[in-house]
Amino acid sequence: MVNQPELIALDREVEQMGLSASDAVRKMSEGQLTSEELVLDYLKRIEAHEPEVAAWAYIDPRIALEQAKTLDEKRLKGNILGPLHGIPIGLKDIIDTADMPTENGSDLFAGRIPERDATVTRLLREAGAVILGKTVTTEFALSGARATRNPYDLKRTPGGSSSGSAAAVSDHMVPLALGSQTGGSMLRPASFCGVHGFKPSYGSVSRTGVFILSRRLDHLGVYAQNLNDLALVGDVLMVRDYDDVEMCQYADQSLVGALAQQFSGTPRLAIFKGRPWDFVEKGVSSIFQDTIVQLESAIQDAHIPPIVEEALSVHEVIMDASAAANPGRYLAHAEKLLPETVKRISVGDEILASDYIVAIDKAERIRYALDQVLEKVDALVTLSAPGEAPLGLKSTGNPVFQKIWTLTGMPAISLPMMKGPNGMPIGLQLIGRRGHDAELFRTAQWVEGKCS
Repeated sequence: MVNQPELIALDREVEQMGLSASDAVRKMSEGQLTSEELVLDYLKRIEAHEPEVAAWAYIDPRIALEQAKTLDEKRLKGNILGPLHGIPIGLKDIIDTADMPTENGSDLFAGRIPERDATVTRLLREAGAVILGKTVTTEFALSGARATRNPYDLKRTPGGSSSGSAAAVSDHMVPLALGSQTGGSMLRPASFCGVHGFKPSYGSVSRTGVFILSRRLDHLGVYAQNLNDLALVGDVLMVRDYDDVEMCQYADQSLVGALAQQFSGTPRLAIFKGRPWDFVEKGVSSIFQDTIVQLESAIQDAHIPPIVEEALSVHEVIMDASAAANPGRYLAHAEKLLPETVKRISVGDEILASDYIVAIDKAERIRYALDQVLEKVDALVTLSAPGEAPLGLKSTGNPVFQKIWTLTGMPAISLPMMKGPNGMPIGLQLIGRRGHDAELFRTAQWVEGKCS
């Protein structure tokens, strides 16, 4: 639902400003910009582009502007809440918000208003963010696509399940947005929509108050226009929450601080090529190679243990069993669910408990094997997707290039550094060692600088 009262026409467009979240923070601190002005700019952009892109599940400009005005008043009194003070952000519609509906992309939850904010929503508010609205998700963050289009080509998918979040950032409707990844739902849309995407280490961001698809696989992540903005939000969210029992305690690793240090010398990089490359589209391998040539001084050989070849099938077992156990609870209301959702849930009904346990055990062995590789290199480098965003809106694309890193819980970043045969974006994906997200940011900054 989108409520659109008359919006004040301003002289500048968000796209023309090209303003990142970090730049907006600076301008507001210098008194050159207010949160109300910034939010009005984005609302104007949404009013113009949302009918075609369809990135938002819910927006109420009045709520957004009330937040912005309150934050401006606090600033005038010298009360700065945190690093995101006055910055708008979109939340995937599986993240609870007490003042807006959270419908999990499903007609079954139409009109649902949560009793309280999710932990990440609370952390964002405490850091001064304006919750601009809820972005479109596939149903239950599975593969049942909604109507969101890719801003680069409206005939193509933006990817999924975090379709609205990626599209909204890509189209400059909001500078920041949260998504989630259980298979490839964060970094595939980042690749397709030409934005920066960050999937942190498993267990470093709370999922309390977020729809659970798979406790073993679910990650929350961030979309932005640059690495600095990803780091800005990452530092706000990567806080221990004892209500999420899967959270892991990692050492303090300021992402913003990591980017300020930069990389001394040359990082050690290894190209990852395995089963996902069987799905690469025509012409994309040569585009990847042209990019990698610029990193030649950093590339080292790395032996990938054979057990990693089993990662895709292991992920499939855990994912399908989780879908049957979690959203599968709603099959009693199948008439209100999308056919694709029912199909995905039903697949998991055939998985035995013993098969699931074997898969969980094997996943840990795969993670250990990759940890040994990443003790010797700073990051693995590969594609973020097999190719460009597919034509049509029924399929959200192939998540094969993310599944291994979701399974192993390793941090991954997608950098919008390549163009496909049709001029559509393709991301370069960097993967780091689990719990070493700050090191991955430093490496990604070096890679981006080298290839710019």
